[in-house]
Amino acid sequence: MKDEYWTAIISNDAAYDEQFFYAVKTTGIFCRPSCKSRVPNRGNVRIFRSANEALREEFRPCKRCKPTGERLPDEDWVEQITTCIQSHYKEKLTLHMLADMCHGSPYHLHRTFKRITGVTPVEYIQSYRVGKAKEILMQTTSSVHEVAYSVGIPSAPYFITLFKKITGYSPAEYRQKYKLELMEEPI
Repeated sequence: MKDEYWTAIISNDAAYDEQFFYAVKTTGIFCRPSCKSRVPNRGNVRIFRSANEALREEFRPCKRCKPTGERLPDEDWVEQITTCIQSHYKEKLTLHMLADMCHGSPYHLHRTFKRITGVTPVEYIQSYRVGKAKEILMQTTSSVHEVAYSVGIPSAPYFITLFKKITGYSPAEYRQKYKLELMEEPI
């Protein structure tokens, strides 16, 4: 990528909007150079001469800068958000970070996500993390603290409280219950 293009991207230079589009491999989204989204990792950026080129490579248009001039359907955007959460669930995720990664405003992202899925982004993240924790608890002998940390929750007491709220069991109770069910299954 030319340094000139990179400079246009990091400075959100609208003068380059008709000259090229850029896509971010890790998010699957493409934008105009003037897009106010978070600056991507330079190594994850691809340059396209037209929006159609980016679409042919299966990149989705940004909700924020609308590089095709069209709005992305809300269902598609929510799918993009859930994919982002599933890819980054081990990391600290806030509504503002999700909005940056998925190219929208935090308010609009929250409202749209809840309308489409019936849960807030935070509830979805918590549920997804607990689902991953259940898998780890069933497959390993890792401590509760290690499991919590591995799914992006650095506080074991908070993890235990959240896990029990969602499943009805503490992590230790869940692991014990699962082990008993495995032992009772006929061979």
